[in-house]
Amino acid sequence: MRSMASRRFEELTDPEIAAALARSPRAILPMGSIEQHGPHLPTGTDFFAATSIALAVAELTDALVLPLCPLGVTPMHMPYPGTVSLRPQTLQDVIWDIGSSLASHGCRELVILNWHEGNIPSLALVAERLHRSLQLAVVTVQACYVAEERFGPAAGGLTHGGTIEAWSVLGYRPDLVHLDRAAGGGDRLRGELADRLRRDRAFQPVLTDVRTMSATGWYGDPGGATEEQARSFLASLAEEIAARLSGVFEALAQVQPGSGPGPGPGPGGEDPT
Repeated sequence: MRSMASRRFEELTDPEIAAALARSPRAILPMGSIEQHGPHLPTGTDFFAATSIALAVAELTDALVLPLCPLGVTPMHMPYPGTVSLRPQTLQDVIWDIGSSLASHGCRELVILNWHEGNIPSLALVAERLHRSLQLAVVTVQACYVAEERFGPAAGGLTHGGTIEAWSVLGYRPDLVHLDRAAGGGDRLRGELADRLRRDRAFQPVLTDVRTMSATGWYGDPGGATEEQARSFLASLAEEIAARLSGVFEALAQVQPGSGPGPGPGPGGEDPT
């Protein structure tokens, strides 16, 4: 039997959603990708990370969680058959339709909770459009970077297929994690160099292929990750994101008071900008 306390938009009835938005007009849209994560983690690693964190944050902030389209913008990983990538404009169009639908039903605060770095440019553009066209208060949370800040030193950094990403799946779908297959660990020195290049705030080179990072397509040492560690990781990460998110919305209310959804187009419509 479905719990009446569900936060999942797709599990609730229409009256339950209307009541939830009337009580707390905030929705969370988790964003990830479908891409290879080595022989030990599922292609939906980013999808599972974003979803599990979004559900935990929603419990702490009284929000609804939208069903996630698990696909993202990930051309770097296309040499591998486990990868399916969207065009940036496709992703922006989907999020525009979601945001405009929510705004028409009374949502005033949209949180885009992202785990996949390749989505970041597209999310920035569509968040700006949603805010200016529909007056939504939009906050994009790069959850992977919050995880790196909080747990990177203890987990060997935010690596593709490493401990942090193993935890993100172990805490939600442990049946999909195969740490016994994580032999080799990839080329760590090369991987760290590639990550420094692509995460630099001042200089942004374009990397063609994930094998630039490591010939195996992943690197790190997730072998010691446990389900207990993963549950603690997800709970702590959700608490930190929820607290910081509340602070961001409070600051937004001070610097741009009265922000809320105005009249706008329905799904698929054109915004006036």
